[in-house]
Amino acid sequence: MTAGRVVSAPAARVRAARPAVHRAPGRWAVLAALVVLAGVMLFPFLIVALNAFKSPAEYSSGNPLSLPKGLYLQGVVDFWNRVAFGEKLWNSFLISASVAVAAVVLSILNAYALGIGRVRGRLWVLVVFLVGNTLPQEALAYPLYYLSKQVGLYDSKLSVILIFTVIQAAFGTYLLSSVLGQFPREILEAAALDGAGRWRALWRIVVPISRPTLYVLLIFFFIWTWNEFFLPLIFLISNDNQTVPVAIGVLQGEKMMDATMSSASALLGIVPAVAFFLIFQRTLTRGVTVGAVK
Repeated sequence: MTAGRVVSAPAARVRAARPAVHRAPGRWAVLAALVVLAGVMLFPFLIVALNAFKSPAEYSSGNPLSLPKGLYLQGVVDFWNRVAFGEKLWNSFLISASVAVAAVVLSILNAYALGIGRVRGRLWVLVVFLVGNTLPQEALAYPLYYLSKQVGLYDSKLSVILIFTVIQAAFGTYLLSSVLGQFPREILEAAALDGAGRWRALWRIVVPISRPTLYVLLIFFFIWTWNEFFLPLIFLISNDNQTVPVAIGVLQGEKMMDATMSSASALLGIVPAVAFFLIFQRTLTRGVTVGAVK
């Protein structure tokens, strides 16, 4: 019996280790596929970065994939000065940050009423939010243009902030309503027994517990609003109010830039959003992971 145990223990270890050996090639294949996918996604950014630091003569004599012989910064400087890029950068940051914060607050208030308050007809309300979020911006352009003209908000950053706050909050409400619909009732009942009202329960209990999900929405709303082009192009016609995507699109449409300056403009337009994403990447990952675990 003792000898049998001695022989069977290593065999059991070998059998237990076999599945890991069989799974290893699959894991390497998935990793290789992800690396290839990341390379495909980063390839356009690499081309933009290479051509942003080439002189027009060097770009004309070579090809878009050739390495720059030196660090040519005049294209970046010319574009920055031509469009007053610092001002456009501030406009984009102000609009995106305001929309992100306001949309998250509006989303949590709506979702608290729909997901926890169980408003009558909540399903139809969520359908309205979902349909409103799926409408193309082209269908909203004229009604919003006419309304902003009537209330005197046309060609102001406030009009764009209000519009995108409602658009982003429609998605946030739909998402958070499903999350808060599964919120533990025992916690809220215990808070009610301690004398906490609905308003206090929202800000002292629901919001802290839902904070990871709210951070994810905040990051997404900021990046989505930063990249918006169509509606800001219509509502921000003054040069002082334009955002980064609008300034780049208008200048390229006027054919006032060569290839290297176009690459410099694209690089300057991408870097802030990428930097914001990288700074809050850990927060985003933690929020998604916590949401999955819950």
